[in-house]
Amino acid sequence: MRQIEAKDIIQAVKEMCIEATHFLTKDMVCAMNDACEKECSPVGKQVLEQLQDNLKIAAEEMIPICQDTGMAVVFVELGQEVSIVGGNLEDAIQEGIRQGYQEGYLRMSVVKDPFIRENTKDNSPGVIHYEVLPGKDLKLTLAPKGFGSENMSKIFMLKPSDGIEGAKAAILSAVKDAGPNACPPMVVGVGIGGTFEKCALLSKKALLRSVNEHSNLKHIEELEVELLDAINRTGIGPGGLGGVVTALAIHIETYPTHIAGLPVAVNICCHVNRHASRIL
Repeated sequence: MRQIEAKDIIQAVKEMCIEATHFLTKDMVCAMNDACEKECSPVGKQVLEQLQDNLKIAAEEMIPICQDTGMAVVFVELGQEVSIVGGNLEDAIQEGIRQGYQEGYLRMSVVKDPFIRENTKDNSPGVIHYEVLPGKDLKLTLAPKGFGSENMSKIFMLKPSDGIEGAKAAILSAVKDAGPNACPPMVVGVGIGGTFEKCALLSKKALLRSVNEHSNLKHIEELEVELLDAINRTGIGPGGLGGVVTALAIHIETYPTHIAGLPVAVNICCHVNRHASRIL
């Protein structure tokens, strides 16, 4: 068994909290640059230029890209030949979130109870998803999810007879309903298949894929291309003020499902689509 110290996990998560809220990933930088070139609406282009200025200031002055520094969502890929020593994995991740948000002076947005609404004052707990895989590595991916876009997400429990056309209609309706509230240009994550909760997880995980990296399933790749074009023809545009760049990408993940079901989840992310990864 390969041993990984809990303190190293804490450090990695802390660093990712700060990194993800201050800097875009390289693929998102390229996507934003491409969007500025493609946008033909003067107002839309102006919005994109302002977003670019904001990104530059955030990086240079170490100010968060957005005032909503999100709820921390962590995807864990744990090699089955890994042993965590000096603490347990769950506690280490949550401690890393606490330290990252406190030392990074990031906004504390998590409340202890959904109705009492008392702030935890350290942005913990985060939401953690575990996957055990072969190997000796531990991969952590942290995605701080702002709730302007999170609140626009939807699940549709379609009938099998609705088929691909029904899925298309559901996805487009979710994007149109979101409109400017998801801070476009957006990245659209879609999960299709599985169960109620599985398709939702797939849709969020889809947001982690590099922009313009299509599904390895030909019919799903074709669906991604078709839907991105359809979304960008809605005219919502940057900031919801009109234009041809409403979405930077749409990523679809699928999973086997029951003969009686066709679950479809849409998880929308704003133009920054924040995330960072570490392999320990």
